[in-house]
Amino acid sequence: MAHLAIAGGEPLRQQPYPSWPIWTQAEVAAVQAVVTSGRWGSTHGTEVQHFETEFAAYQDAAYGIAVVNGTVALKLALTAAGVGVGDEVLMPGYTFVATATAALEVGAVPVFVDIDPETYTIDPAHAAALITPRTRAIVPVHLGGRPADMDAILDLAQRHDLVVIEDAAQAWGSAWNGAKVGALGDIGGISFQASKNITAGEGGMLLTNDPAIGEMARSLSNCGRQPEGLWYAHYVLGGNYRLGEFQGAVLRVQLQRYPEHLARRQANAAYLARGLAEIDGISTLRSDPRVTANAYHIFFMRYDAEAFGGVPKGQFMKAMQAEGIQGVHGGYSLPVYRQPVMQAKNFGLPTPPLFHGVHPHPPDYRQVALPATDRACDDEAIWIRHNMLLGDRQAMDDIVEAILKIQRYRDELQDQ
Repeated sequence: MAHLAIAGGEPLRQQPYPSWPIWTQAEVAAVQAVVTSGRWGSTHGTEVQHFETEFAAYQDAAYGIAVVNGTVALKLALTAAGVGVGDEVLMPGYTFVATATAALEVGAVPVFVDIDPETYTIDPAHAAALITPRTRAIVPVHLGGRPADMDAILDLAQRHDLVVIEDAAQAWGSAWNGAKVGALGDIGGISFQASKNITAGEGGMLLTNDPAIGEMARSLSNCGRQPEGLWYAHYVLGGNYRLGEFQGAVLRVQLQRYPEHLARRQANAAYLARGLAEIDGISTLRSDPRVTANAYHIFFMRYDAEAFGGVPKGQFMKAMQAEGIQGVHGGYSLPVYRQPVMQAKNFGLPTPPLFHGVHPHPPDYRQVALPATDRACDDEAIWIRHNMLLGDRQAMDDIVEAILKIQRYRDELQDQ
């Protein structure tokens, strides 16, 4: 008789995990108020303005500029901080592709850095080894909400005169040494895309404590206008990247309930980590007292196939999903440098990239291999999605029990 659900047995968990997004009548009422106001654009309404102020204050930043999405936030952050054509930008290879494509869009050259296998964030020592006279910026990614080692990053930047642009797309409320991320460097970008812990379907935010960079970012997002200029006077090469009032209204409501969600995710993550610590072949990321808050957009598990009879990561995840642990996921299946777009001629476009003819040695990303990053993508990293961490303690116990069940009956996976 089969024991594992994937082999025909009874699933361990019958109840679904909390779905996402979570919304109430408060979001409905907020959108309805915008509709009936007739002020649907942020240049006429006040919802986006209020959200910018509220979110920047929550994230310990002096300036917040709301934009249409997180990718645009990164692109404008690079430009506002003075990164341009031919500049090299250090970034981890284990991240969403937008970290790299945002740099490419402004004409910069992504230089991929390996991750620390114990944290899944950028390895500062490897970043230091890749610095050249053309290196202009470093982009620490606070992956899954876990802050990168900002002490080491900021020290490296100071020693080499680098701009620090935080990719905090997944890090609402995350903190390093008690200070929220996003504006610890020169400027940072946040995302409110549909899967994110605060969401309006789409949306993004730029955060900075630098008034000059903040003013430039605002102008870039608002067609090149300036605060004291005429409406139809345009002073820098910007575009219309403004967030709309509907999204601003929803995000204000989402932000109000977020502290409670953050606390619940952190508590469940700590509880889950204690349970997983007893399982051979499953480990979690290294704790660090300087990480004083973690958004846990993703809870990372590291999988060792040897402890499961050599069963590959993909098969293990299918077995977990069959047991009713539906939110388990393999994460980024490719490092950014192995993405088809990064290996294609001219990045898949009919014309060369902007740095063509400017940078003396255009990169060949087919030659990049970063051991810790490759291992995370191919064999090791397993993601628990943030909505699962909004469940009760039984929901966390079921994750642990499902893993133990699969390990106990791993022989049943050989024929699947």
